[in-house]
Amino acid sequence: MAIQTVKAVINGQEHNLTYNSSSGKWEATLTAPGKSSYNQSGHYYGVAVTATDNAGNTGTASASTSGAVGEALRLVVREKVKPTISITSPGAGALLTDSTPTITAQLRDDDSGIDISTLALKIDSGATAGSTATGMTVTQVTGGYDIIYTPQTTLADGAHTITINVSDHDGNAATAATRSITIDTTPPTLDVTSPQDNYATNRTALTVSGTTNDATSGPVTIRVTLNGTDQGAVTVNSSGAWTKAVTLREGVNTIVVTATDRAEKTTTITRTVTLNTTAPVISAVTITPNPVDAGKTFIISVTVK
Repeated sequence: MAIQTVKAVINGQEHNLTYNSSSGKWEATLTAPGKSSYNQSGHYYGVAVTATDNAGNTGTASASTSGAVGEALRLVVREKVKPTISITSPGAGALLTDSTPTITAQLRDDDSGIDISTLALKIDSGATAGSTATGMTVTQVTGGYDIIYTPQTTLADGAHTITINVSDHDGNAATAATRSITIDTTPPTLDVTSPQDNYATNRTALTVSGTTNDATSGPVTIRVTLNGTDQGAVTVNSSGAWTKAVTLREGVNTIVVTATDRAEKTTTITRTVTLNTTAPVISAVTITPNPVDAGKTFIISVTVK
């Protein structure tokens, strides 16, 4: 009997095959399904073939057929699109005071899906944290996973780089996502060189001066208050030196100097300065004895108010 038709059904689509007299086979050039077969049962698309002869007899074979023929009808389709990674926290260039900052990211792949076992999160050149690492929380969502990771050791003050990578089930690795952050848990240094605490003066004009620095998150801003009143912005030069002119009131004055770095860490120094513009008054004097014999001693007594 002569074969009349050979048809193949793939992913619900029927295709006619054409006899090739050179090879003696029925053939067709087809386009693979647009999606990976990973999420199909058995991770393949089952192909079914039906051959019909000119007497109307049919023969069939499919992916469920036992033996080599059935195995040959299991079409494996792999995607070539990389997964995507989005680090949602910390923000780019974040300046943080928490030395164990929470890191969150979204891993997405809408075809073969994220292979979460390939997750690799690193901070600087440290150990890789995978999906089962201590401090790692993995939540499956539509299209992939959301992850939350808290470092298990404190990060030193200074710059750090977070790197995250993952692959899909077809072996496509994402473009690694990186995030640069800076940790600052140390307040700025501050020295008030003038005036000294409990300083007394008879001049209303006073210059408050000192130095400041913050190696991690400078520049530092300086604020000076006098008796609770902000004295306005203070210029800090490149070496960290600063000065601020203030006007004292009669009596005890309280000066508060606050240094603040970009991480909002602060250092405060308080100085007490007394302004006294009233001159002492000599109200009484006695000299005893007076007159005094030559070469003899006498006592002078002065009353000052």
